[in-house]
Amino acid sequence: MSETGKLPGERERPVWMQAAIFVGGFTALLWIIEIIDVASGSKLEQGGIHPRSVDGLWGILFAPVLHDDWQHLIANTVPIVVLGFLVLLSGMARGLAATGIIWLVGGFGTWLTAGAGTTIGASILIFGFIAYLLVRGFFTRKLGQLAIGVVVFVLYGSALWGVLPSDPNISWQGHLFGAVGGVIAARLLSADARAERTRVESLDRPTL
Repeated sequence: MSETGKLPGERERPVWMQAAIFVGGFTALLWIIEIIDVASGSKLEQGGIHPRSVDGLWGILFAPVLHDDWQHLIANTVPIVVLGFLVLLSGMARGLAATGIIWLVGGFGTWLTAGAGTTIGASILIFGFIAYLLVRGFFTRKLGQLAIGVVVFVLYGSALWGVLPSDPNISWQGHLFGAVGGVIAARLLSADARAERTRVESLDRPTL
């Protein structure tokens, strides 16, 4: 056994495999939580975001893993798997940092602005992932990330209408601030790429 805890000759899993395992585990957790919620008579749902309530601040931590019912969870499952995988594909640390920013910005924005009631659901993350993947390539100027942005726009671009008020039973505030969190995450986490681009451009600039 080496100092890193790996067996001799053992290779680190490729990023795509790490991303798949993590997203699969997180999705399984969502289903386990819903099973527990149903068994408890929907008591877990009360742990969501209660706007402008001190106790409701705890909901920022729990809201994205809670759902109203099976239909709500099923609707969120495929987007979480696809988008979460794409977010983590560029690196686990960066992807998890983006998820954390989206989680906090989306939750706190919802806590500040939502109407009466409890807000729950992974759609905060979903809209954050969509926005993050859409704009990340514009900040990094990397062709691969721009291409992923185009694919995400084709598949999920129409969902962005959900940031506007529509159904009173749907928290558009969670959608909106999840997306805001995605843009903030893309901007913050592209700082190294933007700095490197500036450095290269300054080297290429002719001197007098």
